[in-house]
Amino acid sequence: MISIENVSKEFVVAGTAKPFHRSVKKTVQAVSGVNLQAPNGRITGLLGPNGAGKTTTLRMLGALFQPDQGRITVDGIAVADQPRLALARMGILGDAHGLYPRLTARENVVYFGRLQGMDSDTAHARAQELARLLDMGSILDRRTEGFSQGERMKTALARALVHDPANIVLDEPTNGLDVLATRALREALRHLRSPQGGSKCIVFSTHIMSEVQQLCEYVVVMAQGRNVAEGTVDELLAQTGQTQFEDAFVQLAFGAQPIGVSV
Repeated sequence: MISIENVSKEFVVAGTAKPFHRSVKKTVQAVSGVNLQAPNGRITGLLGPNGAGKTTTLRMLGALFQPDQGRITVDGIAVADQPRLALARMGILGDAHGLYPRLTARENVVYFGRLQGMDSDTAHARAQELARLLDMGSILDRRTEGFSQGERMKTALARALVHDPANIVLDEPTNGLDVLATRALREALRHLRSPQGGSKCIVFSTHIMSEVQQLCEYVVVMAQGRNVAEGTVDELLAQTGQTQFEDAFVQLAFGAQPIGVSV
């Protein structure tokens, strides 16, 4: 289970000011009082427009930096206090970058398994198991250099799952994927959150409405660094009085009627 409670984060950024284009610093509030509860056995969607604070929130969850206030826990472990222990309970997929191009997909996955403390035989067996789950048989022993975006994403996901984490965090994983790769990823996530797949806790960040409707049992909507709504897709449709989820999202995230709807 992942719990994010009243988390805030601000950054100091450099800029210029007139006259004479003086160098100045200003404070940007990236996240303000965000809450998210993601239990086991559920895909929880984190939805918002670009700049809403989704990635900043997930980076704090991944211990890349600490929140200014609030608390983040993974299976009861405070990320700020015990980051390595919390990270061992998670598989995090930010993007498909960072693969070692001269290694095969199998070697990339096994290497990260060894970094997680797995012995060689166990890591190799797990790589083979993930290859079946993610339909990677044809690429498993190819060097990742020259992989398509879909092949890279599958390898990066296998790498994130190699230690069989109880919690999976995905930040816009379908970006750049074709239809078949997207369908394969969707089916893999459904399996992982099922009892047969271990009843994983999955947090799925995206701005693609169709992915939310097809995958997420619960949705948290962010805008301008804050929570603005949460519930099931049907509950959010009922809350806004809309019949299309895209229209409901626009209304919730931007506080306005969708284009084409009379006020």
